[in-house]
Amino acid sequence: MIATVVFLALVGLLVVWFIGIYNGLVRLRNLVKEGWSGIDVQLKRRADLIPNLVETVKEYMGHEREVLSKVTELRAQTMGAREVGEKSRLEGALSRSLANLFAVAEGYPDLKANQNFLDLQNQLSEIEEQIQLARRYYNGTVRNLNIKIESFPSNIVAGTFKFTQAEFFDIEDDADREVPKVEF
Repeated sequence: MIATVVFLALVGLLVVWFIGIYNGLVRLRNLVKEGWSGIDVQLKRRADLIPNLVETVKEYMGHEREVLSKVTELRAQTMGAREVGEKSRLEGALSRSLANLFAVAEGYPDLKANQNFLDLQNQLSEIEEQIQLARRYYNGTVRNLNIKIESFPSNIVAGTFKFTQAEFFDIEDDADREVPKVEF
């Protein structure tokens, strides 16, 4: 009788432990989804700002069509990307292309003095800061989930319920790791 009670108590503790680990993994997986949603919102805000920026710049930079079309093309590609790695790669290329656009804009004093352009530049700067914060939050939640999935004994529960590691939102190009210098 006592052996049965002890056995049932151990099984009960094991079930509670198993449920606790499972719920922790679900919580972390949802935090990763929340973090990705935050990045996605900021990237959408930036993507919505780009057509206004291109239109403003287009008036002044008629013969710089290649720069403008590259920004527009990359914007369209980033809007269609669904996977974290692909989105990360395309967003890095878009950031480089925007930096190139601002560098080319340096040669147009009238454009640099345009209030609309200055407002768009400030908005873009704010959005870039928000993307940075959202990326940091997302990568932190990915780190926590991945550690939990790899750590013993939670790796047993993760394997049983097919929890998979999430992908970091990385900077692919080492040049992107440097702070861009844009002066107006």
